[in-house]
Amino acid sequence: MNPHFGLRYAGAMIRSVCLALVVSAMAFAGLAQDKPAYRYFRVGAAQDVAAKTTPGYALMGGGADLDEAFRWMCARAGGGDFLVLRAAGTDAYDPYIAGLEDGKSCRLNSVSTLVIPSREAAGEPFVAEAIGHAEAIFIAGGDQANYVRFWMGTPVERAINAAIARGVPLGGTSAGLAVMGEWAYSAEGDTPEDANLDSATALKDPMGPRVTLVHGFLEIPALRGIITDSHFATRDRMGRLLVFLFRLNEPDGKEVPPPSFPAHGLGIEQGAALLVEPDGNSHVVGDGSVYLVRQAAAALVVKRGDALTGFKVRVQKVESGHAFNLKSWKGNSTEYELTIQGERVSSSQLSRSVY
Repeated sequence: MNPHFGLRYAGAMIRSVCLALVVSAMAFAGLAQDKPAYRYFRVGAAQDVAAKTTPGYALMGGGADLDEAFRWMCARAGGGDFLVLRAAGTDAYDPYIAGLEDGKSCRLNSVSTLVIPSREAAGEPFVAEAIGHAEAIFIAGGDQANYVRFWMGTPVERAINAAIARGVPLGGTSAGLAVMGEWAYSAEGDTPEDANLDSATALKDPMGPRVTLVHGFLEIPALRGIITDSHFATRDRMGRLLVFLFRLNEPDGKEVPPPSFPAHGLGIEQGAALLVEPDGNSHVVGDGSVYLVRQAAAALVVKRGDALTGFKVRVQKVESGHAFNLKSWKGNSTEYELTIQGERVSSSQLSRSVY
């Protein structure tokens, strides 16, 4: 036997193994490049259908999912395709929503979840296409900073607004609710170490960098002039909503020109939802109340670090089962006033409660 044969054979085997590894690596890289930046899950029919929808907006305050609000959205989807949007998370909503079908008022062709975790994902053609084919859209909870960073100014924002314009019902809970108003608290000033912005922090420094507000993400006519907040009394967020109104109505510490105080606040308690018609008529469902807040007097503040003085609002508390019109700002409510002096909010209610 040729003594060099073994060496040549071993060399050939090594070259073959190296070539196989290179080919495998190239194939893996190709697969990685082909993998979409979004994630998509679906239950029900594989093909979309076209269905007649009824517009409306389900504003949910967070916490446990509210069957009544989802069934209301389902009924307005007209038997079409229900789409859940989120920036992170799983497809847990798919079986939940599909399980609400009753074969009568709540019928759906499919339920799907689209996870859009980056601006790259937001630019993928399939993403806008999926939103464009939906007959109901729900924005899940999470971190609204991600919705603003990843979706605002992308085809996702444009596709959602196009869906609103063509009469698709839209809902949101917690962070999803936060981005439904004309203005939104974006939470972009928070660091990973920060706790959620609370009322005490906002009241202490109302001009501070953590009070970050954006305008015009979603275009819902019935919510023009409104900024929303969730988990309201549970997380004691009245004070921070008042700060949001101050920042919108008195930018740079100066009152905006007439008509004064154009922004209004809408706080929804955890476990409750406000179901809104396009004409502004709405009613509260679930366990909890909705708080509609309108500024009544300007504050005196000149620079960052100053607390608010003399800032006054009128609150209308609408309990579950009662109705309110967001355009006329009238309805079946309990009315009272709140005043901020420094870092303290005082109430005109006999109980002295801000809620």
